[in-house]
Amino acid sequence: MLYLNDRDIRAIGFDWPALVDSVESAVRILDSGDYAQPIKPYLRYKNLQNRIIAMPAYIGGDVSAAGIKWISSFPGNLKSGLPRAHSIIVLNDPVTGEPSAVLNSPVPSIVRTASISGLMLRHFLEARPLGPIQLGIIGWGPIGQQHLQMATALYGERIERIRIFDIRGVDLSEAPPLYRDRMEAAETWADVYQHSNIFITCTVSDYRYIDLPPAKGSLLLNVSLRDYKPEALASVNAIIVDDWDEVCRENTDIERLYLEQGLTRAGTRMITDVVSRRSLTEFTADEPVLFCPMGMAVFDIAIAVYYVKIARDKGIGAELA
Repeated sequence: MLYLNDRDIRAIGFDWPALVDSVESAVRILDSGDYAQPIKPYLRYKNLQNRIIAMPAYIGGDVSAAGIKWISSFPGNLKSGLPRAHSIIVLNDPVTGEPSAVLNSPVPSIVRTASISGLMLRHFLEARPLGPIQLGIIGWGPIGQQHLQMATALYGERIERIRIFDIRGVDLSEAPPLYRDRMEAAETWADVYQHSNIFITCTVSDYRYIDLPPAKGSLLLNVSLRDYKPEALASVNAIIVDDWDEVCRENTDIERLYLEQGLTRAGTRMITDVVSRRSLTEFTADEPVLFCPMGMAVFDIAIAVYYVKIARDKGIGAELA
């Protein structure tokens, strides 16, 4: 059994085109039906803001692995100088069930999140004649920073301006040096929101604050899932989810739209529709697109397999008897 820690995975690094290709391949396998993924349970106790989530899945095709991600989210950790999230992934041989690898690092989870955003961004830009990218990010933690790394790695030559806001402040020294002259730390979330055609929320906000309708033709990557007041999204018709049953719960923005604005499963498209059936072309170019990914275990397994294959090829990690 191969054991990879955080240092091992960071040594492999972030090949964003290859990572996005990996999740695109996983989406196509998902669309074929060669997968199994039960609804993930949430473990809560005492402080109900905290949660530990079990995410089991099997994915076939050229990934061909089963496994589970066990991820904790304790927002109060940030006040103590600790990471909010910790996660571990165990991979199993799909034929024998034997554990084949353990990845003890939050990196694959963060990479999975940014890679799915990158896949949505890829298909959005293929479907729309968008001009220079005005990129906006709310939340400058690890997920926000990795989204910037992803976006600049894939579309840096098309990005004209990058605006970032975080209630704790923004240290631009943590940004890629090549793009710092295009970046600004905004004073309010609205400064970012109103001047972005690609807008990403990566917060741990405990209340909804976005109360303005989105810009025409913009892509809203709602990574943190609980930032929009329902009335701000009432007129948005292009709503994409990774899995309706997963995302329409746990007080997400999708659940609030379902309960307060009458959104239904039939009123959304899935990421499989975007990738396999080019469903974004169904909407006019001035229609804002909202993507709400709850996070699917099949993508975590695919990303873990990606890292394990490279680690074995390069002799990275520790083989455990």
